[in-house]
Amino acid sequence: MRRTSARFTLAGATATAVAMAVTGAGTASGSTPAEPVAAAAAGPVGFGAATTGGAGGSTVTVSTASAFTAAVQSSAPQIVRVNGTIALSSMTKVASNKTIVGVGTAGKINGSGLNVSKVNNVIIQNLTFSGSDDDAINVEYATNVWIDHNDISDANDGAVDIKRASNNITVSWNRTHDQDKNMLLGHSDSNAAEDTGKLRVTYVNNWFDGTNQRNPRVRFGNPVHVLNNYFSDIGSYGVASTENAGVLVEGNYFENTEDPYHLGEGSSDEGSLVARNNHFVNSGSGQTGGSVAAIPYSYTAQPASTVKATVTAGAGVGKI
Repeated sequence: MRRTSARFTLAGATATAVAMAVTGAGTASGSTPAEPVAAAAAGPVGFGAATTGGAGGSTVTVSTASAFTAAVQSSAPQIVRVNGTIALSSMTKVASNKTIVGVGTAGKINGSGLNVSKVNNVIIQNLTFSGSDDDAINVEYATNVWIDHNDISDANDGAVDIKRASNNITVSWNRTHDQDKNMLLGHSDSNAAEDTGKLRVTYVNNWFDGTNQRNPRVRFGNPVHVLNNYFSDIGSYGVASTENAGVLVEGNYFENTEDPYHLGEGSSDEGSLVARNNHFVNSGSGQTGGSVAAIPYSYTAQPASTVKATVTAGAGVGKI
């Protein structure tokens, strides 16, 4: 069982290239390369593909914390456009059937974060999160969630934490940086009763930019798909599979990452991890073991050697 070191580095990188969509063609057992296209996928792929957010509801534009809170907590389906900086004083609950999307690059949330708890069908997109006193985004007891094209940094706890029987979630095209604990999947070794058979998440086309650990750290979820992400200058470790989890790490670009993936973490027992077609630059080779359940959706994997250019060009805000 592996215990992590205390190393923590923060570094950024830039590049230019076309973005690439991960589309519904090919399969996990025989995925084929995709051709570059002009923009990222218009809708979620992977486990969160059924998420529609506030589609069909009214659209409201907000620029103050009070208006934002009222809009995201309304009972009706709604598209909430954030135009300006929303300063939150505490974790703010989000109701079901909501799309929360930043206008251009103007949508910002600071001070605290969003709590997606005991709800269904939520999209959080194109927002800059910084300086949360807790998590930037917390997801618990929630299904059909899409977290896409955000810039997340300096959260006191996690950037995106997903836990407590949440299921059918896609985390895509986000840039996370200046962050120690990045993305936790499954909060406790003792929560098997709730989490077994749940916590199915697709992490695709994200840029883990100098984040120290939990990229992601997984408990119980099987399968979890870590596909076509760019890991740059990772401090402690990339992906950890623990507590009966099954993680497929596929087609990722690891650069300056001594420990790209491993089994077990801290006091958590080892899970299973299968690695396929990854690309390594000045990085370790990783640790694998066990078997992972089949990916239940069709997809096309981008060749790993081109992921850096694609993701650095397309991840973050203002790229949709």
